[in-house]
Amino acid sequence: MSNSRAISLQCYHCGNDVFNSTIGIGEKLFCCNGCKMVYEILQDHQLCNYYELNEQPGVIQNKSRRSDKYNFLDNTEIKNKLIHFSNQKNSHTTLYLPQIHCSSCLWLLENIHKINPGIISSRVNFTKKEVFIVFNHHETSLRGVVESLEGIGYEPYLSLNELATGSVSKTDRTRWYKIGIAGFCFANIMMMSLAHYFVSNGFIDTKIEIVFQTISLLLSIPVLFYSATEFFKSAWYGLKNRYLNIDLPVALALVITFIRSIYEIINGAGNGYLDSMSGIVFFMLIGRWLQSRTYQTISFDRDYKSFFPIALNVIKDNIVIPTEISNVKVNDLIQVYSNEIIPVDAILSKGNANIDYSFVSGESLPIKVNIGELVYAGGKQLEGLLELVVVKEVSQSYLTNLWNNPIFNKKESIQKSSYDTIGKYFTYAVLVIGLIAGMYWFKMGETKLMWNAITTVLIVACPCALLLSQNYTNGNILRIFGLNKFYLRSPEIIERLSRINHIVLDKTGTITQTKGSNVKYAGKLLNHAIQVDVASLLKQSSHPASQLVSDFLNVPNVSMVKHFKETEGQGIEGWVNEKHIKIGSSNFVGGAYFTERQGTKVVVNIDGEIVGEYTISNKYRFGVSKLIQALKKKYTLSLISGDNNTELANIQEMLGKESDVFFNQSPQQKLDYIKELQNVYHFNVMMIGDGLNDSGALKQSDVGIAVAETNNNFTPSSDGVIDSSKLSMLNTFIQFAIAGKKIIYITFSISAIYNVIGLYFAIQGILSPVVAAILMPCSSITIIALTYGLTEWLSKYYQLNQTSKL
Repeated sequence: MSNSRAISLQCYHCGNDVFNSTIGIGEKLFCCNGCKMVYEILQDHQLCNYYELNEQPGVIQNKSRRSDKYNFLDNTEIKNKLIHFSNQKNSHTTLYLPQIHCSSCLWLLENIHKINPGIISSRVNFTKKEVFIVFNHHETSLRGVVESLEGIGYEPYLSLNELATGSVSKTDRTRWYKIGIAGFCFANIMMMSLAHYFVSNGFIDTKIEIVFQTISLLLSIPVLFYSATEFFKSAWYGLKNRYLNIDLPVALALVITFIRSIYEIINGAGNGYLDSMSGIVFFMLIGRWLQSRTYQTISFDRDYKSFFPIALNVIKDNIVIPTEISNVKVNDLIQVYSNEIIPVDAILSKGNANIDYSFVSGESLPIKVNIGELVYAGGKQLEGLLELVVVKEVSQSYLTNLWNNPIFNKKESIQKSSYDTIGKYFTYAVLVIGLIAGMYWFKMGETKLMWNAITTVLIVACPCALLLSQNYTNGNILRIFGLNKFYLRSPEIIERLSRINHIVLDKTGTITQTKGSNVKYAGKLLNHAIQVDVASLLKQSSHPASQLVSDFLNVPNVSMVKHFKETEGQGIEGWVNEKHIKIGSSNFVGGAYFTERQGTKVVVNIDGEIVGEYTISNKYRFGVSKLIQALKKKYTLSLISGDNNTELANIQEMLGKESDVFFNQSPQQKLDYIKELQNVYHFNVMMIGDGLNDSGALKQSDVGIAVAETNNNFTPSSDGVIDSSKLSMLNTFIQFAIAGKKIIYITFSISAIYNVIGLYFAIQGILSPVVAAILMPCSSITIIALTYGLTEWLSKYYQLNQTSKL
């Protein structure tokens, strides 16, 4: 019975809870009219198969829509920047749709032409969450395409950054070409080498052997000089910066292998090691490709342009003109609608301004701005239409200057990993062993064995196993993290995660939710009539605290208020049903109803008597308390916030008295605190934040993680992005990264056994090409199998074995 009730109270379109059962069609209920409208559109065009592929696949549509929202797309200059190809009939565009999440999305978007006949074709890139659309611009327009997508719940993400760089994110296929060439050459070289290794009578016709050797040599050239170039570039980069990375011995081994193979082929001594060389390059490139796949999922280097819309409505001579933001000038009169970002510093001219500055300053409660007061760029208008007079252009605004501050653009230093350290000593050891073996055979008068020993040592002892282990383990870890909505900039971050010993948390938007607050009442019991009187007065005020308490009371019908008066920053008062009611701070109402609850206090005075108070506190993210308790066992913690200290007691209780807690901190102070932890206390610091005011601290920390409500949400530049719903799993992610590092060491130790066996024969100068050819691929295959198997087992152990919803 309870199960059927739960299902009936879920929106048929998006799955959210339904609070108003009157919004429905037949037995199908919807949480809002927006979801109902999307269903009706799909039903009218016979596209309801969308709901059969996945249960409740839609995205909530509770936002109001404006008919003029995309007027700016009729602007030829803006339109041409978003269309990347056009001829006399058709136009092509690529749009980013962050709502894409399942196979229903793919099916619906690739059938969008049934809703808008002007669309000729649409093709979805699920990984990048992009849709490539070809449309007939005589039958529809770019604006028409975008409005069709928004109409079914897939509003494209259009930003100033997209306009500046072009909406098409080009895929670099260079590595694919390298892998393809290396794989093709490796397969063919190996096929011809096998004929030599396993010929039954030990002899191949000379002409056939020469042909095979020549073809193998020719095929190996593109492998070394094209496919393997990134190993040589990395090795050279390390040498230029005076350190030896793990790619140096790999590059050295590849060159020696190639030269030794040419020598053997020319002198008729054998086929060399061209098959092994090609195979190693092929496997290592695949490993690096696996590591790099995370870049297609999310952007880690967004700047302020990603935060801004493409255009604004500018009012000139009482005519509204959609204008590209870069063309908005000082003294222009602009319009900003509800839930839109204000991209310029401006003075409020008209409207009721409730500005959310949480992303810029960290303040948790919105700020009420009066007409004639300054509104800073980066704030979000929460309700209603505003008209503002521009005082600074977008390039000079508060947000732009804050972002362009040098503290947010700290130059990346070279991060030396422990694997590079191993590679450095490994290189020294291999060179020493090779030289000792060579000197021994030189003294024995065996010149041929001397060169054989030196080159064979360098070939067999190549740290390819360590590189393969590192690449494949990290690649699989990144894949598992991605499936759990934790995205890292690069595989190097995994090792830095494993070295963390201090974690710094931001408050607003990081451990607390960006939307919603907890409201609790303490005081005398208020009957329904009194609650109506209190709610009636609260509804006269646009102050965020008044609105939160009013929403908490949830009184639909209110009474008339007489002689209403609002004292800025203090409270409100008025006469309701012959009662004089004052609501606000304790100083304003003339007393307090003392409770130990932490938060913003809204005290109620009725006819001179304090009857109670409402306490407004932050709503913490699910699982944050358990997360902090788990982290405290292994790391030292601190919190630094730009918000006020109303939550001090709650925060201190969660983190413990030994943890540092700072409030009202500027971006510079946050940055300086991270520096102090690193330079004075020598901590490896992880910073977790979500706003622009965290950017400097995120850049300065050893690992900076940005928390995002969705992966398309604007986040400052960081080393990683974690979905807010997965923040409670942060400790699990860190422990999984530590375990991944151990996997690399384990598999490398196993592969070292192969090397020791090979070196035993190599230093004696008696290692045959057949043994080397078998030893190196076996080592590679063993490493790949072990890394995959161990990481999959660990993902199940840490309960990270999620599967994609596609």
